[in-house]
Amino acid sequence: MTIDSHQVPATLRWASRLLYGEAAALGLVAAWLVWADLTAPTTDLATALLVTAFAIGGAIALWALGRALADRRAAARAPAIVLELMLLPVGWYMILGGMGWLGVPLIALGLGVCGLLVSTPTNRALGFERD
Repeated sequence: MTIDSHQVPATLRWASRLLYGEAAALGLVAAWLVWADLTAPTTDLATALLVTAFAIGGAIALWALGRALADRRAAARAPAIVLELMLLPVGWYMILGGMGWLGVPLIALGLGVCGLLVSTPTNRALGFERD
């Protein structure tokens, strides 16, 4: 049996898909923020634009990391893991704030994608594991 060395393993494929999904979700949040910035009766414009730019930048970063991982670029793994680990405190404070219905899935998503990114098939595909 031969293994196609160009085939992306399921773990890496799913990590990439989940990053695309997160990018799309954050893109929707960014779109809502743009709408809120334009329609708010009073606002601190500098803060509003900074938060909106942060959301847009995050969506772009998640999309780019998902694409790079789909292309098996090893350098994208560490930044992707960092962004996923950032979901842990966000989820934790959502739980503390009474939004456990959203916080728990965010924590699970962050840990799940990290698990996919450090799994053995992903390590092999990205060249981190020696034969």
